[in-house]
Amino acid sequence: MKYMHSVVVGVGLMLFQQFGGINAVMFYASEIFKDAGFSSSNIASVAVAALQVPMTAIGALLMDKSGRRPLLMVSAGGMSLGCSLVGLSFYIQSHESDTSIVVTILALGGLLGYIATFSLGMGGIPWIIMSEIFPINMKGIAGSLVTLVCWFGSWVITVTFNFLLAWSTAGSFFIFAGVSASAVLFVAYLLPETKGLTLEEIQSSFESFFTRRTLNANTNDFLQEER
Repeated sequence: MKYMHSVVVGVGLMLFQQFGGINAVMFYASEIFKDAGFSSSNIASVAVAALQVPMTAIGALLMDKSGRRPLLMVSAGGMSLGCSLVGLSFYIQSHESDTSIVVTILALGGLLGYIATFSLGMGGIPWIIMSEIFPINMKGIAGSLVTLVCWFGSWVITVTFNFLLAWSTAGSFFIFAGVSASAVLFVAYLLPETKGLTLEEIQSSFESFFTRRTLNANTNDFLQEER
């Protein structure tokens, strides 16, 4: 129980990273652009891949200035917005006619925004936080668990994405948007800022909520007995 908060945060960030749909989007980018009406899906896919490098560099530069939490929240929020736009483009495509330009703009803008904001924070910061929040005696076991969860989530999304597309292309992206929106709340309520903190300070900030409540209750009982 002592390190439960750290484990929940480490595992949760990896789950949100993978179930936000990044690997599905990257693996099936050509098909997504083709379905959205692009005549040259390969060029669009190259543009998506090329966007990752500068945005990752910007994220690395901002990480120690703005902090981990703000970047993660901006990143997850941008991913949610991007997936919503892509989902909306496919929804319009399936319900309206003569909307090729609108669908193309929404799909391109949403997907590029999704990739950009993912690279800004959710792509790399969870791995950095994982290296910061676990004490030395837990790094091996906890790090292995978090990595296992990450790759398991990647496998699940990659395997199930085709079934999701067969069910509803728009619905698939709205689900990813919901997951990313939930990640914003997760970071806001469970992740303390780790920028510039020592290991001891990080461990103190990650003290279990249950332990805090127990200590507060014991303190109140002691004060009442003293009175």
